[in-house]
Amino acid sequence: MKTLKQVTLLKNENNRIDIQCEHQWKLHIFVLEQDIFRVAFTQNDTFRVPQTWAITPNQPDVQWQGRDRWCLDGYSLPTYEVCEKNGEVEITTDHLKLIVHQPLWLEWQYKCGQNWKTFSQDRKTGAYLLGISNNQVSHFVQRSVTDNYYGLGEKAGDLNRKGRRFEMRNLDAMGYNAEFTDPLYKHIPFYITHTEDVSYGLYYDNLASCWFRLGSEIDNYHAYYRSYQAEDGDLDYYMILGPQILDVTKKYTQLTGGTIFGPKWSLGYSGSTMSYTDAPDAQQQLKKFVDLCEQYDIPCDSFQLSSGYTSIGAKRYVFNWNYDKVPTPKEITAHFHQAGMKLAANIKPCLLHDHPKYQEVAKQGLFIKDSQSDNPEISVFWDDEGSHLDFTNPNTIDWWKTNVKQQLLEYGIDSTWNDNNEFEVWDNHAKCHFFGQGLPIKLIRPLQPLLMMKASYEAQKEYAPNLRPYLISRSGSPGMNRYVQTWSGDNRTNWNTLRYNIRMGLGMSLSGLYNIGHDVGGFSGNKPDPELFVRWVQNGVMHPRFTIHSWNDDKTVNEPWMYPQVTDIIRSTIQLRYRLMPYIYNLLWKAHTENEPMLRPTFLDHPQDLRTFEETDDYLFGQDLLVASVVEEGQRKRNVYLPDNQVGWYDFYTHQWFKGKQDVQVDAPLERIPLFVKAGTILPLAGLGHKNTLTDNHRELFILPFINQGVSHITLFDDDGVSFDYQNNHHLLLNIELKCTSYTIELTINRHGDFIPQYQTLSFVLPHSEKRKLIVNGKTVDTLVLQDLII
Repeated sequence: MKTLKQVTLLKNENNRIDIQCEHQWKLHIFVLEQDIFRVAFTQNDTFRVPQTWAITPNQPDVQWQGRDRWCLDGYSLPTYEVCEKNGEVEITTDHLKLIVHQPLWLEWQYKCGQNWKTFSQDRKTGAYLLGISNNQVSHFVQRSVTDNYYGLGEKAGDLNRKGRRFEMRNLDAMGYNAEFTDPLYKHIPFYITHTEDVSYGLYYDNLASCWFRLGSEIDNYHAYYRSYQAEDGDLDYYMILGPQILDVTKKYTQLTGGTIFGPKWSLGYSGSTMSYTDAPDAQQQLKKFVDLCEQYDIPCDSFQLSSGYTSIGAKRYVFNWNYDKVPTPKEITAHFHQAGMKLAANIKPCLLHDHPKYQEVAKQGLFIKDSQSDNPEISVFWDDEGSHLDFTNPNTIDWWKTNVKQQLLEYGIDSTWNDNNEFEVWDNHAKCHFFGQGLPIKLIRPLQPLLMMKASYEAQKEYAPNLRPYLISRSGSPGMNRYVQTWSGDNRTNWNTLRYNIRMGLGMSLSGLYNIGHDVGGFSGNKPDPELFVRWVQNGVMHPRFTIHSWNDDKTVNEPWMYPQVTDIIRSTIQLRYRLMPYIYNLLWKAHTENEPMLRPTFLDHPQDLRTFEETDDYLFGQDLLVASVVEEGQRKRNVYLPDNQVGWYDFYTHQWFKGKQDVQVDAPLERIPLFVKAGTILPLAGLGHKNTLTDNHRELFILPFINQGVSHITLFDDDGVSFDYQNNHHLLLNIELKCTSYTIELTINRHGDFIPQYQTLSFVLPHSEKRKLIVNGKTVDTLVLQDLII
């Protein structure tokens, strides 16, 4: 490792500034936006990995071969100034200034009034260490003891990462401890620094295994620092200025391609368990689930078909149907479809050595290859050994897409569940095809699951071009948000997991993974007791993804009706999810169109309230709904801190109004999760009693007015829930102005789009104690016919 010190300005053109350092290293500064710069190092003008798959500014996707790292397409490329002063280089836009010091360290400043103020700077005693023989790269940044750190995707423990050390190395962490286990499934080398003045993000565009030390390390020879270290690859990072945490998250999410707009049914309850498809009578078990949902009046939109449907003996073989367990796959998919439920099938990217198609695939050269030969690499996988498919080989991509279509979609399967895709190939120099260029696996391991998702996505899109694909993936890297919904992997059943999964989910959300959830009830360990199961379901319905999934050690199955004494509570909780479905679907649309996180730490919308930065079990589901989960056994009352939002909060159930910036004690009986709604909000609600999202034929607008005076603007979206037709005006968009005076509550509603929903009227609901007159579009009404709205 060598510390770079020398700085010589070479060239400034096309929004790129080149600076010569020693040992043939060059520093490149890219001025991408007024508030986003990129810093990259090359040796002999060459990147270790010449492409990126994460970055796609203002473009829908990245080509299979990746985006050339020199490419600047999609950025606004603002005007900027470059000047040299006393051997230092200054680069300035309207919002951001970078000073390249001599010897080499970078100082970042933002515009504060008429002055520039430093908000971040590298460690002065060695900022950049780059490998000469071992290819390691390191970046050291000066650390203030008052700074806080958020992000890094799916990480255990508290939401604030301060004082801890984390590793990015995708692992199948079965039964992990949600408070302490590290690393986990995903590779998200992005985090946000929140200072007393401003917030900013650092994204390191490198797919090699890496470590973040965020205050866990001190050294007598240096001031306080934090660091990023990767075992290989490029030192190539993005500085994203907020100024608020929310701004950083939204800008980063847009930079990496935004959030896929899945079908509405993907937000409904999705059943799942390993037990059904592992059973010898899997087809009957699956049919029984449909029948029991009907019997117990449990709304359900889909079921996730675990990998037992592919088994031969006790092992799993992707794209292989076990016809002894599932004699007639098309019959079982039809049975689910008749009940209004979709099916997602589990698929894995590794073929065991005795897979029926192994020799065929090996002969075609579709596997990652051993470092010492041209034979397929061999890795441990599912209690045996096998070889991983190489998704950097176009022939592998074609083979995969063909099998997704022929072995799944043509059988009536609706969605792909991309699982066990951590690519634990620990022969670091195993050879990937890399589109004909060749590259060792250690440089691009997380790229393999990303391209696996892309292949599955394209297969679904090609098979049904006008249906919005829905995919699930456990592992991944930046950019996976463009393709899939994800979850926090194989969690362990206990109260501690329930608490820390909340924080894990919020960390993912701050890191651009908006459409997420957890295995409700816990995946591994013994079954949850009735109380824990109820509290987990209550929390689960308040996440974008809601799936009850299990592989319990005691051979039991987590099902809504598993405990007769609480089945009524489980049913009403899931029905609450469906009542809120119009609101949740609107959140997904806003995530897709406006890069708005669906799960939000309370500080995201109330950064002026310092209490919201304390670790808490509370969070916002969207900007308007405060969720106060119960995560302690036996708790029947709990304190809730209501953030300072200037307008107050309503209890969702009692409609009582509370002033913000205070603690309130609320009842938390077993049958209810405490919820609060921000004043000045309109919640779109469905009716009660429908079986799934397809049968939603009622719409209420629950108006939570300002307690005195105030004005707010709300946009509500709806469409057919499955197609791309919304892009061609086939949607329903309601732009609503809510205006409250001392005597009236006035709504002005304008309609756009030509979509005609199943519901034809809007019913208006006010808090129980509200006495002011409701006026809608100039008239006093209780119900409004949609056709009466302006088109």
